Amino acid sequence: MRKKIVAGNWKMHKNAEQTAELLNELIAKVPSNTEAQVIVAPTFVNLASAVGLLESTNIDVAAQNVHQAESGAFTGEISADMLKSVGVNTVILGHSERRAIFNETDALIASKVNTALEHDMTVIFCFGEELKDRQSGNHFNIVENQLKDGLFQIEAKDWENIVLAYEPVWAIGTGETASPEQAQEMHEFIRETVRKAFGSDIAEDVSILYGGSVKPDNAKEIFSKPDVDGGLIGGAALKADDFVAIVTAI
Repeated sequence: MRKKIVAGNWKMHKNAEQTAELLNELIAKVPSNTEAQVIVAPTFVNLASAVGLLESTNIDVAAQNVHQAESGAFTGEISADMLKSVGVNTVILGHSERRAIFNETDALIASKVNTALEHDMTVIFCFGEELKDRQSGNHFNIVENQLKDGLFQIEAKDWENIVLAYEPVWAIGTGETASPEQAQEMHEFIRETVRKAFGSDIAEDVSILYGGSVKPDNAKEIFSKPDVDGGLIGGAALKADDFVAIVTAI
């Protein structure tokens, strides 16, 4: 049975003091009986302290990225072993900002996925189309290709460590809005794409998160859709009350 998940991607926000403050708020406010797995992804420099603060709570910690190499002369990069050594076992890969701003290709993302899985990490694999793709009617092809080129090299056994996160890039900070029906339509397509490649058992078990500007006022309707298993939350994850309201909505 697939998990319900709400993950907060903090991006390049919150210094050490602010991180501790927000985490302590979440510890106090996230319901102990929530059905969702709750994940937060602070910046690299605050991961170790986050793991320490959240020990013995129902909130897990993820990293926002990882390098594909085991080690080496890669100034400024972080390896999977480094993340594991501070207690981080989950990583977000393929985020639209990594693709667009840092020019990460499907091939590079695939190599990062392989490395993370080799270290028994859970991968939150992000993908999704831009506005031009949606307007041209090419959105399904884009999503299918990103899945196949960045993820479908894995083996069937690896799917237990995969969470999918669909990001309609055109609906994030553009003024455009994706309806819950559009989210469901794409999530259903994604699940069917996985089914064709890996079978019904894997397709039904994998969690597919929605990452298109989920907020407290739209979360319940989006999460009510049958193929939406939670959310990858951006801006709303930086305010404890908003994030907790989204967790509660699931």
